[in-house]
Amino acid sequence: MEIQQFDRESKGFFKVLEEEKEAGRMTYSWAGNDRIIIDHTEVNSEFKGKGVGKQMVLSAVDFARDKGISIIPLCPFARSVFDKHEDLRDVL
Repeated sequence: MEIQQFDRESKGFFKVLEEEKEAGRMTYSWAGNDRIIIDHTEVNSEFKGKGVGKQMVLSAVDFARDKGISIIPLCPFARSVFDKHEDLRDVL
């Protein structure tokens, strides 16, 4: 499983590739210079239940920690990951 990030001026996304197939995509928008808003997470039906969505959220957490920014999880799925994992909340 390979996770790629594409970051543009005001928006970006993480995407997961498995054997050259897109397994999932999570989009975000920049809110100023110091936070991102995760607005949508989608996993291809053949990859559901394999932790693809969680891996994208974890990648966003790593990105936020590395850049010293915070995350607003507007997406219900991303919010549920933060609710279940207290150790990720330092980026909220």
